[in-house]
Amino acid sequence: MFEYQFNMAETLAVAVVLLLLGRWIKKKVNFFEKFFIPAPVIGGVIFSVFTLIGRLSQTFTFSFDGALKDLLMIAFFTTIGFLASLKLLKKGGIQVFIFLCVASLLVIIQNFVGVTLAKFFGLNPLLGIAAGSVPLTGGHGTSGAFGPVLEAAGATGAMSVAIASATFGLVAGCMIGGPVAKRLMQRYGLVGHKEEEFLIPEEDSKDVVKEQITEENLFHAIVYIVISMGIGGLLIPLSKKVGVVLPAYIGPMLVAAIIRNVIDNKDTELPLHTINVVGNISLQLFLAMALMSMKLWELAALAIPLVVILLVQTVVMALYAYFVTFRIMGKDYDAAVMASGHCGFGMGATPNAMANMESFTAANGPSPTAFFVLPLVGALFIDFTNASLITVFINIFGK
Repeated sequence: MFEYQFNMAETLAVAVVLLLLGRWIKKKVNFFEKFFIPAPVIGGVIFSVFTLIGRLSQTFTFSFDGALKDLLMIAFFTTIGFLASLKLLKKGGIQVFIFLCVASLLVIIQNFVGVTLAKFFGLNPLLGIAAGSVPLTGGHGTSGAFGPVLEAAGATGAMSVAIASATFGLVAGCMIGGPVAKRLMQRYGLVGHKEEEFLIPEEDSKDVVKEQITEENLFHAIVYIVISMGIGGLLIPLSKKVGVVLPAYIGPMLVAAIIRNVIDNKDTELPLHTINVVGNISLQLFLAMALMSMKLWELAALAIPLVVILLVQTVVMALYAYFVTFRIMGKDYDAAVMASGHCGFGMGATPNAMANMESFTAANGPSPTAFFVLPLVGALFIDFTNASLITVFINIFGK
């Protein structure tokens, strides 16, 4: 069998090629555009299938340098920390806080469902977390980050399970959102808003000011990110001394959040748009690297349990949106739209939530409140709380 070990530069080059391939395929195949399947997921999965063929045929196998992948993962989640603004949360009003609580409760439920079903099938309970909020509320980014952590804790195949679950969730979330909201409208006799009823105040519609990306802004953004990564990295060994296992990116993410909130109370401004751009590029490269090294053969023994767990998670999401999200958010038209959106990012990602709401409001009338509240929570806050809650579950069930 031919074996090859890619060094750091070669690993990065392969990831870039797969990212470009994924972007090209996504433009050509409407399915991927419709369900917001990320380009690195497309390219990475194609390559992992290619390596699966090589393994099964005993003809070739590849291994990759993971140092840069880990660095990019930490960089991405550090940029997430810079979005956790308490000032912005307060500015969003009580509904933003309430919806964040609703979304966080779903995270707990998804993990309990996953762990319970994993135990039922006689699997490592950590695999239930890999099919819980890690891929569903978290998406591919969180899956790529926590997959190796779960595997290191003894959950063989967790990375492949999480990525497969995240991909399933993107499709399922789009499929259940519309029917849930439609049923709510019919049952409660809800009527959509008209265009002229109300608008989002202009100052509230901009959660991040998109400054021009210059060399100076880029330099400042990288300085903030790197300093947060450096200081935050010191928290990991300290946490181990008190018996708490933290993923490598939690420390940097917390430090970034602290820096953001300190600067929010001063006259200085962060180059947030540039920080987001750095984070998005880091995420795409990280995902390509993570997915191209997936061990798909580890999914074979988990196929039936995983399908059952994901189907149950889909039903739980639909019921939660119908009976919990809708009721707590006000039992009105806006709440129905948010229930539709929650199905999107509770099973996939914020773009899926936006697609669900756009499709539903196009036929039934606008909902400015939903379009303000849900993206603010989905894009800025839920990743932060999800990562924290996942860490708690790993420390509970990983012992």
